[in-house]
Amino acid sequence: MPLSSKPLRKLGFLTIGLFDPANPAAGHESTLQVIELGEQLGFDSAWLRHRHLQFGISSPIAVMAAASQRTSRIELGTAVTPVGWENPLRLAEDLATVDLLAGGRINPGLSVGEPMHFDTVKHQLYPDSAEQEDFSYARVDRLARLIAGEPVREFSGKQGVVEEFSNRVEPHSAGLRQRLWYGAASAKSAIWAGENGFNLLSSSVIFPEADQVPEFASIQQAQIRAFREAAAQSTQTIGGDRVSQGLVVIPTDSATPKQREKYQRYVDERTPRTRTPQGPRRMLFARDLIGTSDQIAEQLHAHAGFQEVDEVAFALPFSFDHEDYVQILTDIATKLGPALGWAPAR
Repeated sequence: MPLSSKPLRKLGFLTIGLFDPANPAAGHESTLQVIELGEQLGFDSAWLRHRHLQFGISSPIAVMAAASQRTSRIELGTAVTPVGWENPLRLAEDLATVDLLAGGRINPGLSVGEPMHFDTVKHQLYPDSAEQEDFSYARVDRLARLIAGEPVREFSGKQGVVEEFSNRVEPHSAGLRQRLWYGAASAKSAIWAGENGFNLLSSSVIFPEADQVPEFASIQQAQIRAFREAAAQSTQTIGGDRVSQGLVVIPTDSATPKQREKYQRYVDERTPRTRTPQGPRRMLFARDLIGTSDQIAEQLHAHAGFQEVDEVAFALPFSFDHEDYVQILTDIATKLGPALGWAPAR
């Protein structure tokens, strides 16, 4: 097996947290149990994928708050929160509150851009300001500055007998700004993240440059290197020195024959989209990696993107059953992680 340039230092997982619309509580409970299992297995982090107006987690911050009270060590993150859906000031308050409840374990992953299917929701989301809303990098930069504690206003101090006001977002969670991540799929976004003191989340979806051969791993490698170069040259000293890769991996070591058949069918249905660029922006999807942990480890060691990182947040497949996630996470923690040089946290 070819050796990676460095052993895997941090191992995490990402879940979309699906639920039955007729019984949503059960799906949320399953997600919390999966996070608890992750901590028991020694995972370093658990990440929640943000989904609005879908049958997935629409409020990862609320779920992280619940998870923070059922765990004590595992880091909790979002991958990613689309800030176009959020008021940065209110989001800053919520993130700081949950980070304090979690003892400084929150890793907010962020992205910018117009909300998905914006024309269908803008009349409810921004009924009076849809045309004026700024969905550029400036929106997430504003969030980061508020989290860092920059003044919101000049007014502060005591008013009346008991009312006391602050000129910054409260509560303030020291250290949270250093744990902000940006989900970048293009070289432009990766460079911006590096220049502005964000850590980098690189996932299973990327956008190549016009002159690049559409080969996922080499393009991901180039984006990570561009991020690191930008971060090294940046005057920001508040973070931006971590990179995490998120691919879909499905180890089958302890899977039943029925599970293996189900997993292979899932991968086969998704594989055609990975063969050619998709849409006008030539979007590239990474292949799902399925097989024994040794087989997956060999593929990862040969993956140019993986060779650039020492932490990952492997994405769990969509639409699987709770017992499937238990099997997959257990195999990742007990077999795949060690094959990549990782040791479980205790």
